[in-house]
Amino acid sequence: MKKIYKVSIFAVIILIAAVILYELVIKKNAGYKNEEISAANKSFTEINGNIPYFTEEELTTEPFENYSELDSLNRCGAAYANICIELMPDTERGEIGMIKPSGWHTVKYDIITDGRYLYNRCHLIAYSLAGENANPKNLITGTRYFNVEGMLPFEIKVANYVKNTGNHVLYRVTPDFKGDNLVASGVLMEAYSVEDDGKGICFCVYVYNIQPGIEIDYRTGESHEI
Repeated sequence: MKKIYKVSIFAVIILIAAVILYELVIKKNAGYKNEEISAANKSFTEINGNIPYFTEEELTTEPFENYSELDSLNRCGAAYANICIELMPDTERGEIGMIKPSGWHTVKYDIITDGRYLYNRCHLIAYSLAGENANPKNLITGTRYFNVEGMLPFEIKVANYVKNTGNHVLYRVTPDFKGDNLVASGVLMEAYSVEDDGKGICFCVYVYNIQPGIEIDYRTGESHEI
């Protein structure tokens, strides 16, 4: 009888501990949607073992760039290019303020220390890589965190590699719009260096379109501080 009693007490303690832990986790992640909970402490995650989905037939040293047509909600599709010296710009980037991507809002928050603006007009394929600037097919509404902490490090890595080697990098960025949402939940970034069979550049990552401390309604682009 004493043995059963001890086991029951132990089970109750475990149950209480589990409830407390659950409450702590829920409160910590309050305000985040399901897909954002996994992104709460990082800007990206590796997909497919960090191996891009390009096929052997796609490997080429011919320069090209392709941008999907906007859909009925004015949303971008995949942008795909073979990054090389020939595509890179030799002039300063121009203005893009006239472009209003789907879900765009001009809004500031004091907790965003870098300029205070929540949203940037984010190039799917960076201007530094292909010289494509005020192209509506290449610009989405993205947070400052997504742009600078998420995409930029990968863009710099590709740009430096191409400049240093003169090689080609297959590069594709696919925005992830859930249902009829006007703001993408994130983007899939894929890159593979052609001449050295991916030894120089090879990644496949999902970059989360989030901003720490801000909750975003991806359906409309509206937001509020949490």
